[in-house]
Amino acid sequence: MSNEGRSKRADARRNEKTLLAAAAAVFVTSGVDAPVRDIAAKAGVGMGTIYRHFPTRADLIIAVYRHQVDACAEAGPALLADSESPHTALRKWINLFVDFLVTKHGLAEVLRSDKGGFDTLHTYFLDRLVPVCAELLDAAAAAGEIRSDLTALQLMRGVGNLCIGADDPRYDARQLVDVLIAGLRRSR
Repeated sequence: MSNEGRSKRADARRNEKTLLAAAAAVFVTSGVDAPVRDIAAKAGVGMGTIYRHFPTRADLIIAVYRHQVDACAEAGPALLADSESPHTALRKWINLFVDFLVTKHGLAEVLRSDKGGFDTLHTYFLDRLVPVCAELLDAAAAAGEIRSDLTALQLMRGVGNLCIGADDPRYDARQLVDVLIAGLRRSR
């Protein structure tokens, strides 16, 4: 294969990642029903480019979901390595997780008629993110920064429950999630 063929594939992958990041950002602020033109503008591409990559809104939403799961999973170890403390890494990761959850709430509506597809994505979510959250929790507990009696799944469900209703402008889920994370701190 020529270098040009590999370069085009690399460019296509970069373009797709740019589209997915733009769509995720728009979904977080405007919901999954946001106009495609808003996503195209955020990504700096034409609407045709989006439809070429993702023929239906459901295709786009599912791709954003997987992209966000992967980004959240990959961020955990990087945050742990680069943050001043494991608790700081956990807090930053939970903020990424909240952004993901805000987008995820619209997914159920889109996949209502495809229970198998939704179940597959949910399993993907658990398989990728629970171990990352567990690693962050374990590191913070081992450093003596947080209590150690909470599992990753418990924390993730708690955060998820606090994010329900995040589309109501009178409700600040992130503020309550911050209280939850602060409550993990071990009293000195």
